[in-house]
Amino acid sequence: MVVTHFKMNFKHKFVFLFPGLLVLIGILIFPVVFTVRLSLSSWDSVYPGLDFIGLDNYIRLFTDDKRFWESFFRLSFLSVTTVVLQYVIGFSLALMVWKDILFKRFFRVLFLIPMMTTPVIMTVIWRTFFHESLGPVNDFFSLFDVTPLWLSDEKLAKFTVIIVEVWQWTPFMFLLLLAGLLSLPKEPFLAAAIDGASPLRKFIYVTFPLMAPISIGAIIIRLIEASKIMDTVYVLTSGGPGTATETSSFYIFIKGLREFQMGYSAALSFTYLIIMIISLTIIAKVLGKLLINRY
Repeated sequence: MVVTHFKMNFKHKFVFLFPGLLVLIGILIFPVVFTVRLSLSSWDSVYPGLDFIGLDNYIRLFTDDKRFWESFFRLSFLSVTTVVLQYVIGFSLALMVWKDILFKRFFRVLFLIPMMTTPVIMTVIWRTFFHESLGPVNDFFSLFDVTPLWLSDEKLAKFTVIIVEVWQWTPFMFLLLLAGLLSLPKEPFLAAAIDGASPLRKFIYVTFPLMAPISIGAIIIRLIEASKIMDTVYVLTSGGPGTATETSSFYIFIKGLREFQMGYSAALSFTYLIIMIISLTIIAKVLGKLLINRY
């Protein structure tokens, strides 16, 4: 009787959940399905429409679009570099305020301020900072008779993008890692203290292994976000100089919303989606083996 009542209640609840599930599935699946259909058409500013052209857009992508693959590898470098720096700095800051230090709560709030600001507005401010003739950064370097071309030199432009991304999103990594540290059990640390372990050995053999699952989650979340770097590039360098800081997202934006090659940009988007799903899955498994299975 109890089992029958439970089944009836479950079915009753499922009826109310079903409309929400349909909406959720529609929101998730319809854009992907439409993108695939659009990628099989030649929709552009001249001939708008979903005419079927087969795999022509994909053939063009894999045989005649070196610029997309250059932007993809450039994005890979930028995203991996920024996330690694964010993790190292964020973990260091989280460890600092995890312990009982003076003004601990003040520093916890202070470290979150960059994440509270609007990315586009802050990128405009950073662009002003790095302005080659009017920016305060070059005013400082002029004291040493040096005038770096922050936004005009290819290498320095990439370095500038990395600085802005690290400054903007390290607080997010800090927040996740601090929450993880605060949730760790105290018993392993007490046992390590009884054994006379030094702070460094406690970190290597206790803190870091316990934080491994949280670290993997934080890194994957930030890699997903970093793989969509566009607003920083758009405001700070517009992909320049030349295409030195152009990322995949920005290139797809150019093809779709500047050149109005909607069919081709859809093929770029879907290909990029598949590549990122495969890449992030592999990265998650590799990190799991390195950080979790190792301990």
